[in-house]
Amino acid sequence: MGFFDLFKKKKKVETPQESPENLTPEQAAAVEARAEQEAEEERAAVEAERKELEVGLEKTKEGFFGRLKRAIAGRTTVDADVLDDLEEMLITSDVGVDTTVKIIRRIEERVARDKYMNTSELHSILRDEIASLMEESHRSTKDFGIEVKEGMPYVMMVVGVNGAGKTTTIGKLAAQLTKAGRKVYIGAADTFRAAAIDQLGVWADRAGATMIRQDMGSDPASVAYDTLRSAVANGADVVLIDTAGRLHNKVGLMKELTKIRNVMSKVIPDAPHEVMLVLDGSTGQNAFEQAKQFTEATQVTSLAITKLDGTAKGGVVIGISDKFNIPVRYIGIGEGIDQLKMFDRHEFVRALFGDAKQ
Repeated sequence: MGFFDLFKKKKKVETPQESPENLTPEQAAAVEARAEQEAEEERAAVEAERKELEVGLEKTKEGFFGRLKRAIAGRTTVDADVLDDLEEMLITSDVGVDTTVKIIRRIEERVARDKYMNTSELHSILRDEIASLMEESHRSTKDFGIEVKEGMPYVMMVVGVNGAGKTTTIGKLAAQLTKAGRKVYIGAADTFRAAAIDQLGVWADRAGATMIRQDMGSDPASVAYDTLRSAVANGADVVLIDTAGRLHNKVGLMKELTKIRNVMSKVIPDAPHEVMLVLDGSTGQNAFEQAKQFTEATQVTSLAITKLDGTAKGGVVIGISDKFNIPVRYIGIGEGIDQLKMFDRHEFVRALFGDAKQ
């Protein structure tokens, strides 16, 4: 679910009998009470969503703030020593060297401009700087962030190394889309591992999606081609194409992904509409290297960061989004089928820093 708009219900079309001028005082009071109850339910749902995100990021928050407290312990002003300790804290939180340098430089500029800054202001400043560095997703929460096009399936190719949570992410995404009333097809184009195909089949069944598969060892591009043809013929809304998660040979990976893209474009000329890279957030700096390899092998347009609930390395979300200028579309904060969340940079920062003013 998204953080805010997803809980907004479609406005109820008033019948003539329910129009305000046609209601008795008692009926009007009942309508108002119902509206208040629905608004309260929406607020409760939003708060529950926020709480779940906070719980999912608890280890990252504890690690981040534990280091931050140590960095500024006993200090009253933000000076060179505080900035040195802050720099070390950000790097050890897996924010990444390049992004850390940007944050420190911006804080130095603010210190120079304001002449005086106490350490109590540091949280607010870090909130602002971190939020500004992350790419905005710019997607509506309708259809769980997928921009479904009427009359032609929206095609997403999903890439990532084995073990990053790629198959699980596809299953969770399919579940959210089918819950939104969309017809979803999944292409099992990771044909090098029978277990991958079987696992994807289990997730497709759970999500209520249709999976197209071939025998292990089949041409992945052939699976993608068959999936798109079937999806078009049967009026699917969204197609999710799984791919093999191998990085042993970057040239081979590039050729394989390029072939899949070219074959899909023969069925739907502008497919794929999105290439989403799935990264395991618990791997820290290894996730940076994977992002580098895949962005060189194909045109990655969005990211999904998984397993953030089990790691203190959630700072990797900040660094990867900034370094590669790619928006984070989803984050995984649990094993449940509904624990893939649409990423909102302000809610992410809020979960880390609390309710201070944006």
